[in-house]
Amino acid sequence: MDFTGRHVVITGGSSGIGRATAERIADHGGTVTLIARRPKVLQEVAAAINAGGKGSADWIAADVGVQSEAIAALDEAVARHGPIDALFLNAGTNGQFSPLAGYTDEALEQVMRINALSLFWSLRHVAPAMMARGKGAILVTGSLASERGMVGNPGYLASKHAAQGIARAVAMEAAPHGVRCNIMHPGFILTDMLAEVPEEVQRGMAAIVPQQRIGRPEEAAAVAAFLLSDDASHVTCQSLAVDGGLLGTLRM
Repeated sequence: MDFTGRHVVITGGSSGIGRATAERIADHGGTVTLIARRPKVLQEVAAAINAGGKGSADWIAADVGVQSEAIAALDEAVARHGPIDALFLNAGTNGQFSPLAGYTDEALEQVMRINALSLFWSLRHVAPAMMARGKGAILVTGSLASERGMVGNPGYLASKHAAQGIARAVAMEAAPHGVRCNIMHPGFILTDMLAEVPEEVQRGMAAIVPQQRIGRPEEAAAVAAFLLSDDASHVTCQSLAVDGGLLGTLRM
């Protein structure tokens, strides 16, 4: 795997899977632009990557759930480091956990804006340029909820089904032009968000995974980097779960 001379943009790149993917791509010679909301954390992550002495990392603070900020950040990334060779749309939110009757319009609008509309805005802005150049790789972070039903968070479920639909539509349009687009579905991965869950709950989550454990960000990052690399040159419009086998089971 070689990212030398390639510019990779990662949203939600300040922690978890996004950060681990940035580190892996930089380790293979890539130039990575991280987009997220927390300037201080972004600065620290980029500095740590740059200290590695292989690839390089830059950062832009933006809320991709705001269309103008998302587009401005993408344009700034291109201005600084040239055309985007690979785009990892990883930013997302869980939204409101609530039964349908208590789920508010505001919660639905927020989760759809961040998990679905931000993808649409970014892809509409970047994919045509990739197609015009005749090359590019796109990866969207979906969810196991993109493929299954789930109780207690209808907005999140809707947003992740929408994300998968948008990614598949882009994949089919872009394929004849040398651009690939895939979807990765993380299962239970030990990100900062999951680390806040009580240990007994984490143990219960791990118990229903066939591998009997929660995954690590580095494991998802390895798959993400592969799908963004030329090693996956004949892989597009695919949905790949990184979940220890969870999606392939029937809950008894």
